[in-house]
Amino acid sequence: MTRIGIVAELGRETRVAATPATVKQLLGLGYDVVVEKGAGESASFRDDAYAAAGAVIVGADDAWGSDVVLRVNPPTEEEIGRLAPGATLIGSLSPGLRPELVEALAARPITALALDAVPRISRAQSMDVLSSMANIAGYRAVIEAAHEFGRFFTGQVTAAGKVPPAKVLVAGAGVAGLAAIGAASSLGAIVRATDPRPEVADQVKSIGGTYLKVEVEEEMKSSDGYAKATSEAYNARAAEIYTEQAADVDIIITTALIPGRPAPKLLTAGDVAAMKSGSVIVDMAAGQGGNVEGSVAGERIVTENGVVILGYTDLPARLPAQASQLYGTNLVNLLKLLTPDKDGQLRIDFDDVVQRSVTVVRNGELTWPPPPVQVSAAPVVKADASAAVESPAPKKKQGLSAAGKAGLFAAGIAALFLVSAVAPAPLPQHFTVLMLSVVVGFYVIGKVHHALHTPLMSVTNAISGIIVVGALLQVTSENPVMQVLAAAAVLLASINIFGGFAVTRRMLAMFSRADGARK
Repeated sequence: MTRIGIVAELGRETRVAATPATVKQLLGLGYDVVVEKGAGESASFRDDAYAAAGAVIVGADDAWGSDVVLRVNPPTEEEIGRLAPGATLIGSLSPGLRPELVEALAARPITALALDAVPRISRAQSMDVLSSMANIAGYRAVIEAAHEFGRFFTGQVTAAGKVPPAKVLVAGAGVAGLAAIGAASSLGAIVRATDPRPEVADQVKSIGGTYLKVEVEEEMKSSDGYAKATSEAYNARAAEIYTEQAADVDIIITTALIPGRPAPKLLTAGDVAAMKSGSVIVDMAAGQGGNVEGSVAGERIVTENGVVILGYTDLPARLPAQASQLYGTNLVNLLKLLTPDKDGQLRIDFDDVVQRSVTVVRNGELTWPPPPVQVSAAPVVKADASAAVESPAPKKKQGLSAAGKAGLFAAGIAALFLVSAVAPAPLPQHFTVLMLSVVVGFYVIGKVHHALHTPLMSVTNAISGIIVVGALLQVTSENPVMQVLAAAAVLLASINIFGGFAVTRRMLAMFSRADGARK
């Protein structure tokens, strides 16, 4: 049976490639799992927790000698040499930025899969480690900024005076940017955001931010789901906006990255100098050259005018338990794809676009870079009037005609009167309740939007409708206690029905605002 090894990370890395929860999932795929002693200590996952989940605790050599090795960060040359011939290494390898690593991997008779090379297509979202880590990094960036800022994010009115809310600018509305916008907005700050893609405006607005549009005659499109380089016209206008905002805001968080290229410079030294003393900048692109002039990867810099620039490159690792769980889940989802029979046998199918895209080296053969993957929809082409094609007539919805519905309604009334005329008491009363319950329940359920027509919503409204009908019939009872209980039942059931409709409308409005985010 194939053995998976979870190895410890080097240096200050606190994440681990598997948690006790994901170890159980790996065992469910038919693999044996071994964990290097102490691999999860920095993320608060103790060896006994892994052992309880079914893993075997081993030394470093045994873990690296496994058939499949799971890792967070790229391996060193020494670690590559510890891999067994025919082994498979899976981790965040950054092959586009590390050509020397790709060469070192191809020099060994091994297979290497880059989890951070997953294409941005719908069915690969559960394996997208870049999005998982960017989400954590964006949230943590706001936490780091709040720690350095030393003042309230939200505005307050106190007996000692009024405290204005903090103003935050987020450059880039990708996964990390949206996470930062949401976190800063939830803390009460005034949040503004920029992005070359105008379609993200609704996403920014839906989580409490204000979108600052860069007015240029340019339409940003992406064929692979990642950011593209912008034009000179866009950069010139964006630079003006950044200069204006730098003098006004208290905190700036930059997230702009272009895969395979150095990070674009967004803030100049002059912009930083124009910021107020005590302001904070978090440069999330510091590891790839930085978006801010003067930022240093992994360092905290204080400028002459008192602006703090954070170039931390380990933001996800500052939430190690959460980051490890998400990273481990991404790995499990990839291994589910590679183990379709759940028999503990890893298979790579190059006919699958996801598997082809993540494979850097296969049995010592270099397979990087993969063929490009087209993920964005083709632009809509305006139809030429001279080439218009007559579209087929829309199909009519299937259903009863008005006459058919009237006939059924008449038949139901006739059945009601017939039963009431010939049936002994109390059957007519019960039959009346049944008929009215069916009618009321049908119309109550029919008013619920199909997008929210879950079994829970349907059953709840149907039961409430039946309660209303039954209670109305009991209101006329001669027993005062029965009258009070019936009136209370009518009131409570009506609140449930109309409250459900009100909540439905609010949820539909929320879904409409967040439609772009779901896509």
